[in-house]
Amino acid sequence: MLQKHFCPLALFVSLLLATVSIAQEAVLDTPPRTKPNSAIVPIPRGAKQMQRHESFNKRIKEGNVDLLMIGDSITHGWERAGSEVWLKYYGHRNAVNLGIGGDRTQHVLWRLENGNIDNISPKLAVLMIGTNNCRSNTPEEIAEGVDVIVTKLRTELPQMKVLVLAIFPRGEDDTHPGRQVNMKANELIEKQADGEMVHFLNINSAFLTEDRILTREVMPDLLHPREKGYGIWAEAMEPTIVKLMGEP
Repeated sequence: MLQKHFCPLALFVSLLLATVSIAQEAVLDTPPRTKPNSAIVPIPRGAKQMQRHESFNKRIKEGNVDLLMIGDSITHGWERAGSEVWLKYYGHRNAVNLGIGGDRTQHVLWRLENGNIDNISPKLAVLMIGTNNCRSNTPEEIAEGVDVIVTKLRTELPQMKVLVLAIFPRGEDDTHPGRQVNMKANELIEKQADGEMVHFLNINSAFLTEDRILTREVMPDLLHPREKGYGIWAEAMEPTIVKLMGEP
């Protein structure tokens, strides 16, 4: 009669294979890591932009602020191509331009956390931000970035109303990749408005032809308005500004 002999090596191999199998199953069951949304992580800019940021803080410390315009280079441009239009529409409204060229949602959030809205009590803030995020963030991420900014404004200045503008069109027509991202983001941003303290306004059609073409007559580089573009912007926004600021 043959005897069965115990084989340590065979047992070791069996245990090793079982361990590998369990480890593989664990990996398959683990959900993939999601990339953090950079659009909601506050981050400062470089030295040049920091100088402008500090100039904002200096102006804010002077008080007497009823209207804030918050954004990127398009908002910054009120001091350039839009200067005459600004003077006409906002010169009498104690308005402060908080626009910095190149800013993304994360940069605006950092600025709001570092002095741009300290110890003031404006009636209204107009926010238009996100077009610089379109190459690095999804529409969902951009919309979340805007939502975090609005939440910050509402938390710090609960008596102030917020008017969120749809991200302006870029590129010649709707086939432009950046415009497509912005259009999708706008659909999500619109849902954030409550109609009481947070409002949404899409004036993009005012810049476009009937065929939804953006001409260089309005925006020379198909992104930043010239003086005519700022006039279109101010005129399209004016009824809402009057209403939200409680003006007669």
